[in-house]
Amino acid sequence: MASKDLKFNTKTIHGGQKPDAGYGAVMPPIYQTSTYAQTTPGGHKGYEYSRSANPTRTALENSLASIEGGTHGMAFGSGLAAIDAVIKLLQPGDEVISTNDLYGGSYRIFKRIFENFGIVFHFIGMQGANAVQEKINSKTKLIWVETPTNPMMNIIDIKAIASYTIDEDILLAVDNTFATPYLQKPLELGADIVMHSATKYLGGHSDTVVGALVVKDQELADRLYFIQNASGAVCGPMDSFLVLRGIKTLHVRMQRHCENGKAIAEFLYNNAKIEKVYWPGFEHHPNHKIAKEQMNDFGGMISFVPKGGSYEEAIKIVERLRVFTLAESLGGVESLVGHPASMTHASIPKEERLKSGIVDALIRLSVGIEDVDDLIADLDQAIA
Repeated sequence: MASKDLKFNTKTIHGGQKPDAGYGAVMPPIYQTSTYAQTTPGGHKGYEYSRSANPTRTALENSLASIEGGTHGMAFGSGLAAIDAVIKLLQPGDEVISTNDLYGGSYRIFKRIFENFGIVFHFIGMQGANAVQEKINSKTKLIWVETPTNPMMNIIDIKAIASYTIDEDILLAVDNTFATPYLQKPLELGADIVMHSATKYLGGHSDTVVGALVVKDQELADRLYFIQNASGAVCGPMDSFLVLRGIKTLHVRMQRHCENGKAIAEFLYNNAKIEKVYWPGFEHHPNHKIAKEQMNDFGGMISFVPKGGSYEEAIKIVERLRVFTLAESLGGVESLVGHPASMTHASIPKEERLKSGIVDALIRLSVGIEDVDDLIADLDQAIA
């Protein structure tokens, strides 16, 4: 049965994979080597030097392509390294339209690195897709989307934005880290590039740092492979192995993340001491209808603001939690809590944070796969 014909839960385990040619190992071996023997200059078995390609990384890249419904996957040393490769497709003077509600590291690399090389970035709210259309001009070469967004959980209509790029020389890239391909397939909705911080849900165990890109177009893939090799920001074989192992349980983990996320979102929404809860599964959530159309479920990421919007109260809550761990990152089996204004989004100036709703009292949860009763009890005692 062809890999492309498999259903998603089977693709996570078998997609793009085959037993190792050497000894039939079911799991791809960790090829912990920097270089490969050649019988004559250029006479090798497909691998010369591990920056260019490594068999363990190839197995991961094939898996990434399979689960995202693409044809080419690329693995990098981090999610930011993957983003760096995408922006290197551009030239000085090119313009990028980006959602204004995005991961702080993405904002930082756009503003503090690539603006210095003449790339122009426009940060706008994208909940209304027509806002993107109004911003497009002859210099627009890339539209950068996160959906759900980090940390406000806004939903952006990928298909609508893709319709604006069909007849234009514009790439549409979607950061699919929060949703994962279990919930959302941006390439099927018209995106050209899917990006992941594979550190998060794809790896799933908070034990490695990896980034990923997936595309369908051969020419675009060739350009990105060239940048990957030339810039050298690749992940090592051990990291590749760990993410590949994580992908094999992605479907069962995401099911529990979604179940727990729903229960906790409802608990917070019904708690008198909580002022606002941001979770796309609520019918009153902006663009909930679009979320239902382009996602299979609503995920395990939630943000909320305690009653009164006090910074001090928010800090007390995150410090009181015992099952939730106060830490950067997200998407692991364990539940994490973060304070975006001082942690993941501290690199964004406060006035810019406030424009997208990231107030100083905002708390972000990455809901893990523990027993949900324990998670709710932990939140209850911390909020009380």
